[in-house]
Amino acid sequence: MSTIRLLVLAAVRQHGRAHGYQVRNDLEYWGAHEWSNAKPGSIYHALKQMAKQGLLYAHEIAPSTAGGPPRTEYEITEAGTEQYLGLVREALTSYDQKMDMKSAAIGCMVDLPRAEAVALLKERTRRIEEWRAAVTEHYIPEEGPEQLGHIGEIMNLWVHTADAEAEWTQGLISRIEGGAYTFAEEGERFVGVLAEDQDNPYATGERHPEDAR
Repeated sequence: MSTIRLLVLAAVRQHGRAHGYQVRNDLEYWGAHEWSNAKPGSIYHALKQMAKQGLLYAHEIAPSTAGGPPRTEYEITEAGTEQYLGLVREALTSYDQKMDMKSAAIGCMVDLPRAEAVALLKERTRRIEEWRAAVTEHYIPEEGPEQLGHIGEIMNLWVHTADAEAEWTQGLISRIEGGAYTFAEEGERFVGVLAEDQDNPYATGERHPEDAR
């Protein structure tokens, strides 16, 4: 499962049409450069690759004022939307992924209907409980980690992490069921991308060759 693909598709979809620097700016605005592999090179590579795969449509617009090649704007295709929503669904239910994919999925969950998001998160809780049960077949939390030597600390970490994640997920489910946030087809949505002329307070200042376009 690719976090960068999910994030790039999400940004392009929210804009309608966006060029590479806008997508990069949005991902930095979301803090994704801190908790994922969303670096400038990987962002531009993902845009080009997904355009080749038919997930994005590439529009060439007027050449830059600096005299460089035409700037490319990207628009998500029907196939891209299908893959994007599939990635969100998979990441919301999977428990065996890193923090980056989980964070990206939570940021994109409002693109699903509310009832579906709740159902997926409940499935996530079930999988967390299933994972915890598998760990405790070999490790008894009540006896403490010392029972397995220092290696027991690994299983102790797994159990505590699973418990914390299950508690957090249940809280999220309760907030969503209580009416929090605006989900798909419910009305005016939260705007999570930057306007063309809007300053990004979290910009890294790092340049990429395509930023000049």
